[in-house]
Amino acid sequence: MVYSVEISHMIKDILKEIEDSIVVWLEQKQVFESTVQLERSTNTEFGEYSTNVAMRYAKTLQQSPFELAEQLATFLLTQALPSISEIKAVAPGFVNIYLSDETRIQHIKDIVETGDQFGVNTVLQGQKWVVEHTSPNPNKAMHIGHLRLNLIGMSIVRLLKASGAEVVADAVYNDRGIAIAKLMYGYLAHMKKKPESPTDLPFWFDHQTDWYTPAEKGVRPDVFVSTCYVQGEQDFKRDQTVEQLVRDMVVAWEANDHRTWELWKLVLTFSYAGIEATLDRLGSHWDKVWYEHDHYQKGREYVEQGLAQGLFQKLEDGAVITNLEETYGLSDTVLLKNDGTSLYITQDIALTDLKKKTYQADRLVWVIGPEQSLAMRQLFAVCEQLGIGSLDDFTHVSYGYVGLKDETGSFKKMSSREGTVLLIDDVIDSVKALLLQRYEESGQPLDEAKKTLAEKLALAAVKFTFLKSDRNQDLSFDIEQSVDLQGDSGMYVLYTYVRTQSILRKATTIPTDCPVPANIGTEAELVRTLLYYEAVVLKATDDLSVHHVAQYVLELTSAFNSWYANETILDGSENEPYKLVLVKAVGITIQNSLTLLGIETVEEM
Repeated sequence: MVYSVEISHMIKDILKEIEDSIVVWLEQKQVFESTVQLERSTNTEFGEYSTNVAMRYAKTLQQSPFELAEQLATFLLTQALPSISEIKAVAPGFVNIYLSDETRIQHIKDIVETGDQFGVNTVLQGQKWVVEHTSPNPNKAMHIGHLRLNLIGMSIVRLLKASGAEVVADAVYNDRGIAIAKLMYGYLAHMKKKPESPTDLPFWFDHQTDWYTPAEKGVRPDVFVSTCYVQGEQDFKRDQTVEQLVRDMVVAWEANDHRTWELWKLVLTFSYAGIEATLDRLGSHWDKVWYEHDHYQKGREYVEQGLAQGLFQKLEDGAVITNLEETYGLSDTVLLKNDGTSLYITQDIALTDLKKKTYQADRLVWVIGPEQSLAMRQLFAVCEQLGIGSLDDFTHVSYGYVGLKDETGSFKKMSSREGTVLLIDDVIDSVKALLLQRYEESGQPLDEAKKTLAEKLALAAVKFTFLKSDRNQDLSFDIEQSVDLQGDSGMYVLYTYVRTQSILRKATTIPTDCPVPANIGTEAELVRTLLYYEAVVLKATDDLSVHHVAQYVLELTSAFNSWYANETILDGSENEPYKLVLVKAVGITIQNSLTLLGIETVEEM
């Protein structure tokens, strides 16, 4: 038998009790090794949960789905499960399950008792996961495409940890090759303090203070590096002499020339400082960074091993290619060029094995764009051939493209050539500036507290915008929409959270327990929605997509605000303690949801 959900505390126990009863019913009908799924009912009319077991096994049992559903409903009623108030069979063959008011209220109490651990589970306990995400090129500043990649990667890390896994977040810096040499040349040629200084590596080595640093230029290190690279790239394209100088730098670096390495280390120091500053601002991190220069030559050993085992093919010109068509149905790719040069897949094979051995990892995840889908499948297949791991050990998490909205509101791809690439810090700064403008227009003083609050709100607005959609959908970023207090935004969710905390602060006492009300009234949909948070977290973990949590918290906040608009909470009535416990449970669930999204809550807006 297969259970669809594993949820903590009382709801888990209730669902398992129902599922076990369904399994017993199926076994009585000689159906063994069954799959039992309890799913959220589509609306209140159909109860809290439903199952399609009758439809699933109608053909096997040679009965109509509705007839089986009626039999199952009758059987469950005979079990006298205390948490259930009603069970109904409905066409074409669903069984709808209605929980009792006492059960739903007890769940609210459980949320309050569990606090920040509400939603945490042990599904992946004992497993070791490695999640590679972001891995920006160190020759450019990170743009909003990297932002989506980073936020998705970090959300997966948080989801896995919330499900009990031990997780390592890592990244790879492609820190060598022609692109880095262009950056080095761009620095030498365009960051001189004295125009008459020669663009000469030996001269720079002896007069390093004659070149600007990012601080001296008054710009962020990543912007400084991007400028050097762009100018070096332009010179490389239009001047053959520069092209040769850049290529000579690559050769000199390969030969371990000490002056070339000193320049290489300097420009990358600027780059890493810029990247780390942006990550710190986002609250993101890596536990480990791998550097291409440490492992890029090791991949050749794996290719030689594969050749010796007859796994790969050597062509007449000396190039080595994979042999994936017959076993994996994949097109073949080159592993070594005919001059013996390795490619990215060659390096990735070595790094994958290194990760596996370093962390004794059960699962390795790569958060990389969809254009790398074929390359990742080829990598996984080759790693299986070489005995590094099985296909089940490796997962590629792709995501949609990020663009801007054009004048018609349609998706528009970013373009370096057109100057429409938005850097991460510029996006956050733009949202923050808009929030500060609103404060100023409302007559509020722009003191340090307001600036700090604007920073937190800007981060929340940006993060929620990027995480609320299915990660595979293309996304158009809209600044105004991201800070809309009435829309599907992080600001709307935070505003609702602030409202819950304001209510609780105004209360004379915050009860930890409350009597069950005579009946659940206008808050019925809110109480019902709270039942599903834990299952949503599990669904998000299973799909490696936190958008399920974002969409859930929008639903929860909408249900709360609808109730709030029609209910006086602090009314001094005998139901006030119950209503306060409900408000507290909503606040806890919103905060736990935002934590998984990497969003910090605030107490005011």
